[in-house]
Amino acid sequence: MIEFVRGEVAYVCAEFVTIEVGGIGYKIVAPNPFFYRTGDEQVIVYTYHYVREDQEVLFGFRSRRERALFTKLLGVTGIGPKGSLAIVASGDVDALVEAIEQEKESYLIKFPGVGKKTAKQMTLDLKGKLAELAPDYIPSEGLFAQGNAELNEACEALTALGYSEREVEKVKKALQGEVLSTDQYVKRALQLLLNVR
Repeated sequence: MIEFVRGEVAYVCAEFVTIEVGGIGYKIVAPNPFFYRTGDEQVIVYTYHYVREDQEVLFGFRSRRERALFTKLLGVTGIGPKGSLAIVASGDVDALVEAIEQEKESYLIKFPGVGKKTAKQMTLDLKGKLAELAPDYIPSEGLFAQGNAELNEACEALTALGYSEREVEKVKKALQGEVLSTDQYVKRALQLLLNVR
């Protein structure tokens, strides 16, 4: 298994980031690819190599903690890689752990693809198993160029995570007046979506 990839960001889009290492570009699907910027030197992406009969994907995360959460979510019946990625993208591990520990299904069903049945399964499978992920988790903040292009990129990322066009448009209107980086827009949008849905 590949523990991490260290290299230069060669390409970023709504679904993945390409990290160039020694002349080889690794396509890495990330919860929020816009955290990375083309030209960033020596970024580290912690990876999870997902292999199934019909697909092979390299998922990447900003920390080992994010990766650990992703792998634990993959173990829940009814949650696949896309759903796990959307949950990790929220960046709020503490709130997720609290929701699972206190069986707050109303919070869990706010994630795309998570209904009442899956939320119940999450609490059954993960209750008592995520506590080590919660302490000291502070998502990194990006400090990059700002403007409408960043908001549009954030909206693309939300769509890639499975949010509906209606939900994305609603959040876009709410964030229109704010000036943030793409990463910050995505985080803020996810906070709004999790509170609104």
